[in-house]
Amino acid sequence: MTISAHDALIHLMLVAASSDSTMTERELFRIQALIDRLPVFEGFDKSRLMDVANECADLLNGPDGLDRVVDNALAALPKKLEDTAYALAVEITSVDLHLEQEELRYLEMLRDKLTLDRLTTAAIEVAARARHRRMPS
Repeated sequence: MTISAHDALIHLMLVAASSDSTMTERELFRIQALIDRLPVFEGFDKSRLMDVANECADLLNGPDGLDRVVDNALAALPKKLEDTAYALAVEITSVDLHLEQEELRYLEMLRDKLTLDRLTTAAIEVAARARHRRMPS
């Protein structure tokens, strides 16, 4: 199954959001906000978002769901968007500043399938934590 690069990025974000078995409103709002404002999503028909999400869910529920979604997504992405894909996945998992073991495993799996060096992925992770911090109480 061939998907567009836009669909691939959205699939990876949706998997990140659902990797801990729950997809929160905060995660869904973040996905929508990223699609609305990031230059990488210019040209994406936002009316297709529900169809893309349903397609991702169907793949996830099929045989070898997680591997299939990730492999299809990465096959659809140009190499120069691999850091963007990882950054988007980290952004979604970092929304609540607490990563569950499942989320950490997903990010580790994604890192292993990408051709990014460890320094790049670490920088992406630190930047996401910094962006999501709140003022101390």
